[in-house]
Amino acid sequence: MSQIYLEEANKLPVYDECDILIVGGGAAGHSAAVAASRANPDAKIILMERYGYFGGNVTGGLVLMVPSLSWGKFSVIRGLQEEWFSRLDAKAPGSYMSPKLEDIGKDTPALVDRWGLVHGCTTFSEPKTLVRAPYYEPNHLKIEFDLMVQECKNVKMLLHSWGTKPIMEGNVIKGVIFESKEGRKAVFAKIVIDATGDGDIFGQTDPICHGKSGLTGEDQRDDQTALVWRCGGVDYEAYARWLRANPVEGKNFINGLFEVAGYKTMFFPAGCNDTVWFNNWISGMNCIDLDDIRATELLVRNSIRRILDYCKETIPFCFKDAYIVDIAPQLGTRGSRRLDGELYITMADINANPAYDDVIAWSTTHSCGGAPLEIPFRCIVSKATENLMAPGRHLSADERAIGPLQLIPQCVQTGQAAGVAAAVAIKDGTTVKTVDIKKVQYILSHEQDVPLPRQDNTDPELVAALEAFDYGRNAKPFRPGN
Repeated sequence: MSQIYLEEANKLPVYDECDILIVGGGAAGHSAAVAASRANPDAKIILMERYGYFGGNVTGGLVLMVPSLSWGKFSVIRGLQEEWFSRLDAKAPGSYMSPKLEDIGKDTPALVDRWGLVHGCTTFSEPKTLVRAPYYEPNHLKIEFDLMVQECKNVKMLLHSWGTKPIMEGNVIKGVIFESKEGRKAVFAKIVIDATGDGDIFGQTDPICHGKSGLTGEDQRDDQTALVWRCGGVDYEAYARWLRANPVEGKNFINGLFEVAGYKTMFFPAGCNDTVWFNNWISGMNCIDLDDIRATELLVRNSIRRILDYCKETIPFCFKDAYIVDIAPQLGTRGSRRLDGELYITMADINANPAYDDVIAWSTTHSCGGAPLEIPFRCIVSKATENLMAPGRHLSADERAIGPLQLIPQCVQTGQAAGVAAAVAIKDGTTVKTVDIKKVQYILSHEQDVPLPRQDNTDPELVAALEAFDYGRNAKPFRPGN
């Protein structure tokens, strides 16, 4: 692009001023708003979202499974993440499927047989035991996300509002310009949380912004996009039992599916047996590149009818009555810009599983034998820009380490921590970089049900199990999957 248009100076109306501005209402941003409100009910908070609903990939992207919330028999990821499902239990029973919390870690044959049919709900290694990995109905979560924010009386929602440009004074962020049906306006804030997932804000403030690595293929999650869709009128359990009994035929079916689609794709249950969601992995794509975005949208939609016909003809016992339920209204994204934070996590860090004084989450992944990893606060704090945090899938990590750190649970965890940190900083009159991390950790662990290491309420049985396992440091090195 060689031509440049010089935009004339323009006076923008100030829409509002607040203590904490959160740009993006996906898993990270929504969690940040709720956590901040609960930690500091006197703070004025604005949650800005470009769509008309919250959840991002969780709801609009139709990524309908939350993986690995447990390790062994221990519930390791709770807080707002587990609250999603306790609220659904109370208000929308049957809207998700998962091994129950009281059953995680069990090897009961009947339970292992049942949940072994569902990807991620049992351990990958022997002996098989149950894992907390809910598959959910996204519309119920949309409703619940709305209610969670409406319960926060100090949070103002801005829907259909796209944060487009930071307002800067030197290296200090002062707010954000956004676009909406009302035109272009500004919001001023003491603290800004970029939860866009693509670094839409920090990408314009920081001189260093990590991004595409050039890595591709099975070991690189960060070069892929997706457009997810759902299919009804199926019998998923019949397929799963057939696949278990006929591994060769099953492999041939899956290879044929890839060939018919023209890309890697597979279906999973969608919170119930008669509906599945087709996830896909479009390699070599960047979700902030307009050409890649268009190519992904058209490639997947153009293939859906072919895929349905193939499944009906090849496995009619599962798909003979299948039909399209819906196609995700927003692109499925896995990676684009990444923050240059106060601490930059590498793959060596992931495999070493170090202890951090500023730990804000204890997160399970497929690394270190599945042992919980510590996520430090500094990886969501901008190095260059004052009072800017960036929780979620664009936190500060290298192109390989980002793989196990950018899934839904990690977005929720880092978002919740960012919200609490912002709330404490506003209450104490500090900056993001000088916030009292001990207060943040106490609120997370004692008031918001987030398990953390080295707290006075840390589960000693979990600690003993981790020490006996050496925190997985001698486990096989992790290679990020898809």
